[in-house]
Amino acid sequence: MHSRLVLIRCRRGLVLVAQALLDQQENRAVFGVCNDDRAAEMFGTFGAGGGGGGARMARTRSDDFCMRSAPATPAREFTKVYSSGNTGGRRAFAEFSSSIMRKAPPLERALECTLEELCRGCKKQVKFTRDVVTKNGSIVKKEVTQAIMVKPGWRKGHKVTLDGMGDERPGCLPADAVFTVAEKKHSMFKRVGDDLVLKAKVPLVNALTGWSFSFRLLSGKKVSCKFDDEVICPGYEKVIKGEGMPIAEQRGARGDLRVKLEIVFPEQLTDEQRAGLAEILKDCT
Repeated sequence: MHSRLVLIRCRRGLVLVAQALLDQQENRAVFGVCNDDRAAEMFGTFGAGGGGGGARMARTRSDDFCMRSAPATPAREFTKVYSSGNTGGRRAFAEFSSSIMRKAPPLERALECTLEELCRGCKKQVKFTRDVVTKNGSIVKKEVTQAIMVKPGWRKGHKVTLDGMGDERPGCLPADAVFTVAEKKHSMFKRVGDDLVLKAKVPLVNALTGWSFSFRLLSGKKVSCKFDDEVICPGYEKVIKGEGMPIAEQRGARGDLRVKLEIVFPEQLTDEQRAGLAEILKDCT
């Protein structure tokens, strides 16, 4: 019998479970074996002659297995994982597997972004503090800095997951760090889906006789709006196609810019002004 074997006579299902665990950890696990005396001590021995006396499994704790691991960090390998061909061995290995799959709760933080950053895209450096398990098993605080590439068109609520960068706990896989995009309030624009809404106030006289104004988009592009041949009514909205936010899922596509105009009425008029308006507007329908 060789001094080192790889999971003797495991069932196909057990092999698949082990492989899934290794893939999840993205580490290379090395499976070792105990020598004959250690195996007999842990899992029991058969009766004389190996006949119908049946198998006897000794009571063990989880730490009786020849599995050693550093305190739950993704870069450390699990070595010398055991199983046996009998029912007790498979049950013990299943318990071991479930413990490996446990993951600490995610570390959640907000990723504050301006509309300009969400429009153009950017690289943001985020600093946060996470719990780290030391070699002796104690937990210490550690400040880390990670770079997040913000893509054009991301919306409020979009989540960015940094695998294994959350808190560490003994006996668990490291948690993920999850950052949720939050939009900072803009002084001029409001985002509605993939559209941008711009509100502007128009004096009554300009609403009736013509008006123009200019502004800059989030990209820095200058846009001019003219209303020379039309009367601006209450609730008027002008839509400029393709000048809204980028659409993250559609390369090159953008939402619209919706310019909403609010008419500012005078708070008071003189008698002369009232009479003049009445004369001017009497034939208007």
